[in-house]
Order: sequence, then C-alpha cells, then structure tokens
Amino acid sequence: MTWAFVLLLIFIAFAKILVTCLPTSAVEWIISKFELHPTLSNTDATITINGRSLEGEEKDQVIHYFNEAIFLEKYYGAPEDTGTPLVINTKNGKNNVKLFLYSYNDHIDVVKKYKKKVIAYRLRSNSLQKLLGQ
Repeated sequence: MTWAFVLLLIFIAFAKILVTCLPTSAVEWIISKFELHPTLSNTDATITINGRSLEGEEKDQVIHYFNEAIFLEKYYGAPEDTGTPLVINTKNGKNNVKLFLYSYNDHIDVVKKYKKKVIAYRLRSNSLQKLLGQ
C-alpha cells in the first residue's frame, strides 16, 4: 500500500512538471483548439459582402480589424436579421469555417458555422463597425 502511494505521488509530480514546462508552441496549439474567436490569415480567408468579393487593401483592413476585435460574450440563439452580413470563408485546421458578421451600433454579432455546429458570439470593434457601415 505504501508503494502504491509513493508511485502515485511520483506520477503526480511528473505530470505537474510536464504540464508546467510545455514549450510555447505546444501551449499555443492546445489553446487554439479551444478558442472561439479565430485569428484570420490573408491567404486562407475569402470575404464577400452583397455577393461582391473583397480584395486587396479592403480585405486586409477587414482581416486586421476582425483579428483585433474584442471578444464580448458567447450567446445562444441566432442574431436578429439586420440586412446582408459580411461573409468570411476560411479554414481552421482541416475544417472549413463560415463566419457571418452582422454589424450594430454598439457591437458585431458573429455566427460561426463549421461541420454541423453553429456558434454565435459578440465582438466590439469600432473600426470594423465603421467599415461595415454602422
């Protein structure tokens, strides 16, 4: 019984050391698996609004403002239909992700669709809200 307790303590100590000393790349990979608000890259993202594809400087601005936006909250249910959303198609690992951005006066609602899941959350980005016309 004493040996089992000692082995258990050794295992817990080893697990603690392993978890607290992970390399930065491993920690970033683990965190990226659980983050709700993805970071977009210019090469993987396609952005459309009203059926018109954004390119060049305008696309770069939208991606920059989206990446810099402040996450407010996750919520359940669909946002109110306030017109035509900004649609962003991108890849997150092996999954194709479709983001619908609805702009309001004080926030932006994002509906994230991937696989068969739908997740909605709110962002705050004054620059993105101005760019989307609110």
